[in-house]
Amino acid sequence: MGIGAASDELLGTFVPIAVYWLYSGLYVALDGVGRLDGYRLHTREEAATKNVVSKAAVVRGVLVQQAFQVAVSLTLFAVIGDESGTGQKQPPALVIVLQFITAMVVMDTWQYFMHRYMHINKFLYKHIHSKHHTLVVPYSFGALYNHPLEGLILDTIGGALSFLVSGMTPRTSIFFFSFATIKTVDDHCGLWLPGNILQALFSNNSAYHDIHHQLYGNKYNFSQPFFVMWDKILGTYMPYSIEQRKGGGVESRPAKLD
Repeated sequence: MGIGAASDELLGTFVPIAVYWLYSGLYVALDGVGRLDGYRLHTREEAATKNVVSKAAVVRGVLVQQAFQVAVSLTLFAVIGDESGTGQKQPPALVIVLQFITAMVVMDTWQYFMHRYMHINKFLYKHIHSKHHTLVVPYSFGALYNHPLEGLILDTIGGALSFLVSGMTPRTSIFFFSFATIKTVDDHCGLWLPGNILQALFSNNSAYHDIHHQLYGNKYNFSQPFFVMWDKILGTYMPYSIEQRKGGGVESRPAKLD
């Protein structure tokens, strides 16, 4: 089997966490490259003045959420685990692709409606979801900076549902959740980079999500992390364009809504 069934479950739990810090660390390194300032969606001054939470607090908050993820993941694998110890056989490649797509749609659907409700419900927004929006200027390792309850509802439960509904194996989940993690970090990176394949392939990207983090976009662009279908179906999509910012750099500029 290569990596055993128990190892698949552990890897499915811990590899996405390692991917989160490694991929966001790449963006932290890029942030120190001055010539990339021309691709920033916000200036460094905006990041310093608009974000009211320290980066140390963000790191602590993300680690708390990831601790919840580990607990739920290990519990889920323990409940559905194969007591024979032989592990699940991997299905054909086409089936895995279909499982990936199913999981993406399930995760997007769950997160859209839960995310939108946290904006509609004033109590939940004030006491829960507003914590994430203290990052008006998003950056990579702030992607999972949420209230622990929000992290549990949106990300952890959403991930569990995606896994269960799609029927993927623990081994497949290693790759799916690693990909979902990379996508989420990329959406919060704060950069619009030429040649970024994720930003090119997905309409749900850093520019789209940056709109949502601004005051004028607070009730738009709820979809995450893959597609924008629910926003377009239900009328919460805010169109935008990438424009050169006066003084240098680029910005995600909203189009006028009808």
